[in-house]
Amino acid sequence: MLTPQLVSLLTDQALITIVVVIAVVLVVGTTGLVVARRRRSELPAATKPAVEAPEPKVGEDAEEPRDTPTRTLEDAELPEAETAPAATLEKPESAQGRLVRLRARLARSQGSLGKGLLALLSRDKLDEEAWEDIETTLITADVGVAPTQELVEKLRTRMRVEGVGAAQARDILREELVALVDPSMDRSLKASRKDGQPAVMLMVGVNGTGKTTTVGRLARVLIAEDKHVVLGAADTFRAAAADQLQTWGERVGARTVRGPEGGDPASIAFDAVKEGIAEEADVVLVDTAGRLHTKTGLMDELGKVKRVIEKTAQVDEVLLVIDATTGQNGLTQARVFAEVIDVTGLVLTKLDGTAKGGIVIAVQRELGVPVKLVGLGEGPDDLAPFDAEQFVDALLE
Repeated sequence: MLTPQLVSLLTDQALITIVVVIAVVLVVGTTGLVVARRRRSELPAATKPAVEAPEPKVGEDAEEPRDTPTRTLEDAELPEAETAPAATLEKPESAQGRLVRLRARLARSQGSLGKGLLALLSRDKLDEEAWEDIETTLITADVGVAPTQELVEKLRTRMRVEGVGAAQARDILREELVALVDPSMDRSLKASRKDGQPAVMLMVGVNGTGKTTTVGRLARVLIAEDKHVVLGAADTFRAAAADQLQTWGERVGARTVRGPEGGDPASIAFDAVKEGIAEEADVVLVDTAGRLHTKTGLMDELGKVKRVIEKTAQVDEVLLVIDATTGQNGLTQARVFAEVIDVTGLVLTKLDGTAKGGIVIAVQRELGVPVKLVGLGEGPDDLAPFDAEQFVDALLE
């Protein structure tokens, strides 16, 4: 029979055994789980099944074989070599054609002067008030005070002696205006070779009168006469002046001699003349920078350009370009330039933009130098030799 002490002992041992068994079971289970996980992680990753290539079709379903021949250098299509189109030179208009067209344009733009004078001279009664109106009309047209007084005096005498009919008035006015413009002046351009050297023309004037454009247009006039022309871009102060002149030259086949921007104008002018001699050119046209007539230093430089050129060749023409729309201011400019350099001829530009055609008379009378060229319009051939009689006829049309 079990005593209470034995029962207690057995109970304690059973509890201990149960606890030990449970502990062992837990340890074994945990270890198995860890091992299983480790083994699973070591297995190779599943790979996607390879896509099987489609079986080639046979029989009626078979595709036609593709012909891919090997291309050789001989088979290759090479692009055709691009050739630059030949430059097309323009054919400038002849001097005679210019005169006809410019006369019509001058008649439209300058008609107010001639028609105004005719209207006054055709009055039934030419009293003092009428003659004062005639005098005012002439002075307003920039004819100048002295030429105006001279013209009015001759008109008064002839109108009193020969009558005052409209037909007579027009004939008398035309004759006196032609005499005032002076057709006896030599307006020819010295543009021919002499002593084995080309003629040299120097273009001068203030800023904005259109010197570079005038050089380009004059080149066209000369080339239309079958002259060989070389251009000298001695305007090194105005940006793109040399480019502008070169463009003019390329259009008619005239070569342009140029230098660096801001370079010595006299040096470039000298080089242009040397090139003209080497090429046996007929004419060398030298463009100069525009300068204010009030700037003494720039005006002196102009004289230097001429002196340097003359170490190689004679300067045959010094053409002063005047903007006809400036009126009496243009006359002042002309006076100063004539004091610095020996001006041989005048070029009046923009004559179609003013009703004051009297500047032709005034500037010739002031300098004793003829107007040789006139510009009327913006076109490349809107420059023509000046003709006294055609000028007056245009005023009276």
